[in-house]
Amino acid sequence: MRATMPIAAVWKVKRALGVGFYKDKYVKVMLSAASPPSSAVSCSPPPEARMASLAPPPHPRPSRTSVPCLKKSSATSEATTLAVPNTVAGGTSINWSLKEKTNYSNNWNQTPLQQSDWELLEADLYRWTRPLRPVQWYPGHIAKTEKELKEQLKLMDVVIEVRDARIPMATSHPQMDSWLGNRKKILVLNREDMISTADRNAWATFFARQGIKVVFANGKHGMGTIKLGRLAKSLAAGVNTKRRAKGLLPRPVRAGIVGYPNVGKSSLINRLLKRRMCPAAPRPGVTRELKWVRFGNDLELLDSPGILPMRINDQSAAIKLAICDDIGERSYDVADVAAILVQMLARHSEVGLETLHKRYKIDLDDHCGKIFVEKLALQLFNGDANQAAFRILSDFRKGRFGWAALERPPR
Repeated sequence: MRATMPIAAVWKVKRALGVGFYKDKYVKVMLSAASPPSSAVSCSPPPEARMASLAPPPHPRPSRTSVPCLKKSSATSEATTLAVPNTVAGGTSINWSLKEKTNYSNNWNQTPLQQSDWELLEADLYRWTRPLRPVQWYPGHIAKTEKELKEQLKLMDVVIEVRDARIPMATSHPQMDSWLGNRKKILVLNREDMISTADRNAWATFFARQGIKVVFANGKHGMGTIKLGRLAKSLAAGVNTKRRAKGLLPRPVRAGIVGYPNVGKSSLINRLLKRRMCPAAPRPGVTRELKWVRFGNDLELLDSPGILPMRINDQSAAIKLAICDDIGERSYDVADVAAILVQMLARHSEVGLETLHKRYKIDLDDHCGKIFVEKLALQLFNGDANQAAFRILSDFRKGRFGWAALERPPR
């Protein structure tokens, strides 16, 4: 009679060969890392297999996980992720879920931008500016002014730093504090009429925590100038006290006004003096030399040209300078800057998509600022994108969109 192979040995051979018996069909199963390769297994059972125990194997059939199975998608599954090509200035694309895509434009104007929303906007701005040509502007007169200003700082009793209230961080010179040393400083946020009350309160709280005196001003209409003059005199009142103690005659308080180009330094001085003593114009680079002017008998003011760092490393800040016209026009592409401005305003709680549509009668397709600029060019300027970009930038600089600060205090 023919010898019968024990059932345990049969299963060991089949498992070694990767063959199992499942639902009356032979199927391949995955070999574990501990299993020997199939080429090393003989078809005839070894003697050890014949002498194996007759006890049944613990798992005589392959588990269900070894068989590929495709689950049907249920109707209650999560929203399908839809990749929507959102081409923005800089060529990036964003993926939204179907639910987010549906409610995207509605959510922008429902609530003011929170701190986390501002941080997301800053992250997007960084991504939009990366592919663009770097914005750099350092004309020759600024290098000369910087050397002269460092010498004049030694004569100043108090320093008045002027910044743009829409972008106070972007208009902060990185080396200003090292130049001033221990001298008393007053911070003026000019163009305060272009930001909301909430923005003013947020910046006032932010700088007060740092112990910095802040004055909100409007050099165009003269708001805040009287308060600025009184504050400068009070901070430097100790100068003449020391002079009298030494037997010296009192002298006028010397205050130097410094800041980025076109932030309104000369306009503030003219409003303080109530006459046009310093050349001023709504463009950067008008003031070219240092000039001392006297305000009454007890205050002297130094008007200085705008100063910039030799190299602007933060290109997000550079784009904001270009938007607010605080840097020379030759340093940037107006079409790219206007496209980024449109994308920022579309997400701004004080402006939004409705304001853009109401002013230009153009929809922001796929939230792409470049397409918006091109549509405006075809509609008003015979396809000239530069003229359309200038119109958008000019409307923002003149406050046609209402209160629109481009920065909020960092955490």
